[in-house]
Amino acid sequence: MPSSLDQQHYETVIIGAGMAGLAAGIRLALAGKNVIILERHNASGGLNSFYSQAGRKFDVGLHAMTNYVPKGTKGTPLTKLLRQLRIPYDALDLSPQNCSQIHFPDCQLGFNNEFAFFEAEVARAFPKQIDGFLALAEEVRALDAFNLGSMPSSARTAVQRHISDSLLEDMIFCPVMYYGSAQEHDMDYGQFAIMFRSLFFEGFARPLDGVRVIVKLLQDKYRSLGGIRKMKCGIQKIHTSGDRATTIKLDNGASISADKIISTAGAVETARLCTDQPVDAESDNIGQLSFTETITVLDKQPTDFGWDDTIIFFNTAERFRYARIEDDLVDPSSGVICFPNNYQYGEDRQLNEGFLRVTAMANHDKWCALNEDDYLAQKSHWYEELQKVTLSLLPKPKKNLNFEDHRIAKDMFTPRTVRKYTGHLNGAIYGAPNKIKDGRTHLQNLYLAGTDQGFLGIVGAMLSGISMANLHVLQGD
Repeated sequence: MPSSLDQQHYETVIIGAGMAGLAAGIRLALAGKNVIILERHNASGGLNSFYSQAGRKFDVGLHAMTNYVPKGTKGTPLTKLLRQLRIPYDALDLSPQNCSQIHFPDCQLGFNNEFAFFEAEVARAFPKQIDGFLALAEEVRALDAFNLGSMPSSARTAVQRHISDSLLEDMIFCPVMYYGSAQEHDMDYGQFAIMFRSLFFEGFARPLDGVRVIVKLLQDKYRSLGGIRKMKCGIQKIHTSGDRATTIKLDNGASISADKIISTAGAVETARLCTDQPVDAESDNIGQLSFTETITVLDKQPTDFGWDDTIIFFNTAERFRYARIEDDLVDPSSGVICFPNNYQYGEDRQLNEGFLRVTAMANHDKWCALNEDDYLAQKSHWYEELQKVTLSLLPKPKKNLNFEDHRIAKDMFTPRTVRKYTGHLNGAIYGAPNKIKDGRTHLQNLYLAGTDQGFLGIVGAMLSGISMANLHVLQGD
């Protein structure tokens, strides 16, 4: 395969070196295709990447890799993608979670990587709803959620066929939505089923060294196959003729061509790159949901404080509201608390420092309208506000440990950060609300993969890249 852009034509160009783009690249390179991945930034991973600050590595995106199953489990998304990419299970270095919970004012439900435990928790807290819950679980298990031709339908309506208690309904939707819904208030039932399975039937795991283990694994595999990846190489325009993309103009002014293009930039963002589309193309499908996240570094392990859970999905309001916040910068009434230390890494394996991550919904437009001084001031303010909410939900620290006395570093990213590093309009982490399951666009040789194709999470993103490469490039050969 060529080693530079000196060769200006490729069988396939992949836009974006996130999980979907890298997986698609590996799949095509395995088939001997002449493929190149173009990435605007200097780091791979997309939504799930990492950065360094004062010598520390901070994950972005990854709280947990969902879809976890033990080695040897057959017929699951994780084992499917590893087979398709010819990557050994052990290379992921996955450690399962301890236990997580859904924390609402009047009720808490625990869950782990054994569905029977979650089932028992629902039976304990909602004895009158358990039959309906089990019927829902069986329906979700049987649903052909990965059918690329299925029509969207309401997950709320489907759940309400089985669950009559609005509190249990909200508690089920809280983690499922926070880990994969681009739609406000509701989500497509197929996507709900995919996320329900990945969180509750399968589960959470994490490599000790975080997302960079997965990113490096994919990069190394792609490179070993001769695949080309060009960083700091953004796309200005996709030139079109008739119903086909013809050439791609890069930010540096160079142009390349391809038989086929797979874009992981997003449905709206990809459409607006095309010269045959207006500048405001697909304006009715722009995601509205963005998030902020605080990261705190401690000189003790979370378990030293008595904080044993891996992830806590919380809601402090009377009803769980999953929608764009309009009147403030951050909505602290619900969110996700994550302790990356609290995985079963094994004896003599543990992160050297304690980490606490807190995610909440945020308003992209308000954050981006701030001048630099106000932006920094608001980051400081909302960091403290989110810590207050978090500490009010967590057990009182053991031995009267003072949280602030043991905080040694902190950081925070906002919707402005998300937009800068993902390119998603509105800083919409989960992209457009209306997904394109078959990945087709208005052009015959331009396809979508990743977030806006609709398979979410790290495993879902990789499966999206694999599926679109198989369907649109390899099956036609």
